[in-house]
Amino acid sequence: MRTPGLAIPPRWWRLALGVAVLLQCLLAAVTVRAATPSAPAAAADDDPVDPNSPQAAVVDFLALGDRGEFEQAARYLELSRTAVDRGPELARRLHAVVSRRSSIAPELLSGKAEGELADGLPRAVERIGDIGGGEGDAAVPVLLQRRARGEPRWVFSRKTVDNVDAWYESLRDRWLIDNLPEPLLRTGWGGLAYWQWLALPVVLAAAWMLAILLGRITRRALRPVLLRGRSEADALLLRRFSGPINLAWTLALSRVSLPLLSLLPRAEETVRDVLGAGFVLLVFWAALRSVDLLADVMARSAWASARAGTRALLPLGARIVKVVVGALAIVAVFAKLDYPIASLLAGLGIGGLAVALAAQKSFENLIGAFAIGADGPFREGDFVRVDGLTATVETIGLRSTRFRTQDRTVVTIPNGKLSEMRLETFAARDRLRLNTMLGLVYGSTEAQVRAVLDGVRAILLAHPKIWTESHTVRLVSLGDSALQIEVTAWFETSDWDEFVEIREQMLLGFLRVIEEAGTSLAFPTQTVQVVGSVGARAT
Repeated sequence: MRTPGLAIPPRWWRLALGVAVLLQCLLAAVTVRAATPSAPAAAADDDPVDPNSPQAAVVDFLALGDRGEFEQAARYLELSRTAVDRGPELARRLHAVVSRRSSIAPELLSGKAEGELADGLPRAVERIGDIGGGEGDAAVPVLLQRRARGEPRWVFSRKTVDNVDAWYESLRDRWLIDNLPEPLLRTGWGGLAYWQWLALPVVLAAAWMLAILLGRITRRALRPVLLRGRSEADALLLRRFSGPINLAWTLALSRVSLPLLSLLPRAEETVRDVLGAGFVLLVFWAALRSVDLLADVMARSAWASARAGTRALLPLGARIVKVVVGALAIVAVFAKLDYPIASLLAGLGIGGLAVALAAQKSFENLIGAFAIGADGPFREGDFVRVDGLTATVETIGLRSTRFRTQDRTVVTIPNGKLSEMRLETFAARDRLRLNTMLGLVYGSTEAQVRAVLDGVRAILLAHPKIWTESHTVRLVSLGDSALQIEVTAWFETSDWDEFVEIREQMLLGFLRVIEEAGTSLAFPTQTVQVVGSVGARAT
């Protein structure tokens, strides 16, 4: 019977499989690198490794043990007469001990047939490493002894062989070695035994499924804290970070489960490096989700609602930031895995420089689009004036902005150039101005002029949209053909159609005031007075 609360959606199974495959591929790649011995010291001098050298003996013994050929590996043990029959068993145990508890680095051993002569030991003895002691016990040296005759020339000394059983009894995974089938104990790809390769995906899958349950518990525990204020951003936070929370639990459980795999020291160190790289990816994954969350919150904010151009650029800006974060994640993971990243960074730098030079204008226009979006000098649909061009903003694109002129033509200006131009936005006005001149005929009396002034002021102040802090109704000049009255007033509206209607009402009211005052508007006239007569032309 399936418990509804524990049902795992199919997409989580796919995600679990993807994570398992990714971690296993990373582990395989890194363990191959870790298991590959570095160049031996003798190779540094271009000297070949002698097949009768201590280095060749240890490498051959470990290789035979990895393949499970302990009959052949027993040839490298100096056995007493009573221990000859136990040769393969002792070889198996010594291989297990050396692989798990010793500090032997075969690539650092002498590649000469006579061994290292300057180590202070007898000429026929070579110290190749130490077996770590238990609590309070000193480390025990692992010694090779050179035979006077016979093959191989270098073998593990009798003193070392006598300690094999005691060393083997102290191994933590001795039960597995004694009970698992011998083929599963053989070393496979990347320095891991075959049973470890089989157990690895099982451990990862189990860790992932348990992490899903723990992730649900974590989110339920965080829900009362984050959703205390019923904030939409907090709800988005829980949804966005469900994946990183599950991955964090998976990595933590995998790290705790490492002792179950009984990995060799080098392989265990490698797995820890891979899990460390996983934690690095987790941090950057959380950073990517934070970018998405920030973009969503900004898109829903009042600030973005007032800036349509900026809101349109938010998805593009989020994608660019995510690409940068992804590139940093790749570099950080390679650095965590001890891969050389200097060449990678140099290649990225050269490639970025080439792209920047090839797409200089495109980048300039793209940055101009972000500048327009960030400053918000205008929005789509605004009526603007750009360096003498009066038009309506039709589309704000990534490369250019299109304007619809009053003749219904479309003018396209690149954003890089537009960001440097003088921009005047009529839509940003909080009030509109009425400015007109009333010209009265010269036959108007002082009383009539005062009546017109008082009547115009009364009409302006009677309108509900008038901005009362500033308005002007004054006789400003005695013109060539009229008495000039200047009328200036602001109306609290940003709607041009509404202002046109208000202006019409005011002008009609001005005409009525002039008519009621008994005067009239003057026509532009000019009087020419001719004095005297034209004389006769001299002869």
